[in-house]
Amino acid sequence: MIRSFQALLPHGITLSCRTAAAPTAPAPKVLLLHGFPEAAFAWDAVQLQLQMPLAEGLHPVAAVAPNLRGYADSSSPAEVAAYRPKHLVADVVALIEQLGAPLDLLVAHDWGGALAWNLAAARPDLLKRLLIINSPHPAAFVRELRGSPAQQAASAYMNFFCRPDAAALLAEHDFKRLWPFFGAQPHWLDTTQRDAYRAVWGPGGTGLEGPLNYYRASPLRPSVSADDPIHTLQMPDESVTVRVPTTVLWGERDHALLPGLLEGLERWVPDLQVHRVPDGSHWLVHEQPERIVQTIRRLTQRI
Repeated sequence: MIRSFQALLPHGITLSCRTAAAPTAPAPKVLLLHGFPEAAFAWDAVQLQLQMPLAEGLHPVAAVAPNLRGYADSSSPAEVAAYRPKHLVADVVALIEQLGAPLDLLVAHDWGGALAWNLAAARPDLLKRLLIINSPHPAAFVRELRGSPAQQAASAYMNFFCRPDAAALLAEHDFKRLWPFFGAQPHWLDTTQRDAYRAVWGPGGTGLEGPLNYYRASPLRPSVSADDPIHTLQMPDESVTVRVPTTVLWGERDHALLPGLLEGLERWVPDLQVHRVPDGSHWLVHEQPERIVQTIRRLTQRI
């Protein structure tokens, strides 16, 4: 059974969290960060499987999945500036400290991965291992947004998301523009899942404003003019190098984040394992929760 709880952080932000069990020792501590346009419920199948009985000597995994700032039932400041990366990462840092640092594993997908890359580079003391699922390292993303026409085209939707009317447009005709982001009739997107997404997105797209502010506050998007910050953004290697052991799971049928983002990743992630999933898309968490669970168990319990 999944239960919800509210985590009130010292700086006044509240994150609504989901968990399948109380995080008690000696269970490994795992934090699951979702992406756009998801929410913490996207991890439910993973969390429930992590609680299944294991062989003697192994323990269920105590996983917590927060709704990030701006998402359902979590604090949602109105100002775009409140969604700059430093504020979003500060939320995750505070939550980890509240749950009890260090984590055994930080697992993150899409925008959650963007936060996780930054957190792992700045605060490696807060986690023992990192698992990234289809989320580009920021330095690799800058490189591809500057130099890869294919990635520029694949990321063009980001500029649409920055429009002030984006939430209203995405909500039109029962989110007609948003469903195709999940692919052509994916097997996992049944009536129950659609209703869960509708609840998160809110009537008229009211629940999308916070999530869209992630895009509005970020300089990482394709250029539309010579003055765009992507042209001058600096990311010194020392500021983005991740020194905790890192595993990357990458669905190669991701149409928004292309495989070129994996090239040269060792430059910023010295202790790295990359596992490509040829039959997986951007939505591995929904498509192949068993693979995610097996990877989490392997990384936390060495099985």
